[in-house]
Amino acid sequence: MKVTVLAPATVANMVCGFDVLGFAVEEPCDTIIVTRLNERKVIMEPDPIFDLPTDPEKNVSGAPLLAMLEAIDDNIGFSVKLNKRIKPGSGIGSSAASAAGVVVAANAMLNNRFSNDELIQFAMHGEKVASGVKHADNIAPCILGGITLIRAIHPLDIVALPAPDLFVSIVHPQIEVKTADARSVLKTRVELKDAIKQWGNIAGLVAGILQNNHGLIGRSLQDHIIEPVRSILIPGFDLLKEKCLDAGAIGGGISGSGPSVFMLSATRAIAENVGLAMQQSFDALAIQNHVYVTRIAPQGVRVIQTEP
Repeated sequence: MKVTVLAPATVANMVCGFDVLGFAVEEPCDTIIVTRLNERKVIMEPDPIFDLPTDPEKNVSGAPLLAMLEAIDDNIGFSVKLNKRIKPGSGIGSSAASAAGVVVAANAMLNNRFSNDELIQFAMHGEKVASGVKHADNIAPCILGGITLIRAIHPLDIVALPAPDLFVSIVHPQIEVKTADARSVLKTRVELKDAIKQWGNIAGLVAGILQNNHGLIGRSLQDHIIEPVRSILIPGFDLLKEKCLDAGAIGGGISGSGPSVFMLSATRAIAENVGLAMQQSFDALAIQNHVYVTRIAPQGVRVIQTEP
């Protein structure tokens, strides 16, 4: 049996919501093919473009499937072939797409035996391989679609939020920022005054999403803890953000751990102008880049083909 899925890119943190907020986008997506085997093992086919580990324990797709095999008694295994359009280290959920895609595909072979919460828990093993931490702010929206709030990890408590009527501009400069490296620069202590500002922004952002209040969303897209530190890893970040706001974006910031940057806009025309400002900013720095103008995806990983 063979199952093919499309796994979407995701934007994690949403500026102030470090490790608790994220959303899926319609473009780009990885195509993942999982084939069922008749023995309990996981095989990772070599990637023709990216130098990804073929040892399943060290691979973000292999680790979730190994965790899934531990939860079943069936004498089966899985072979995985990735066609990645979401570049590793891009900051738009490359590892999450790989991890979420394989567990959804494998679950389809098992007649959807596992719940979405269980799939998220399996897929988080892939994030631990990628960054050393089992976080779900990319995994949850990748599987569920839309915007998700991770209220807690232990026990897992995920809240689906309605997607506001907004467009998304994303620029991926062709530099790499590894998630583990981006976490290593973070402060271990936070000033109380900064924490209070952050709590207010997170609450305001969630309220703005629930009300589809673009003004409140824009005012709340401020980060007083993470972005000031991580932005030093992205050349020209402050000027880029200023140009995007001047082009009409309501707000945005670093996507995940970077180097990608996202901005939200009220119309596609504005989002296109914001995307152009993004491209011009990195062109001026002689940094190759790729821009996506897309929307928040209402659906997460989806099965597109099943072969018996």
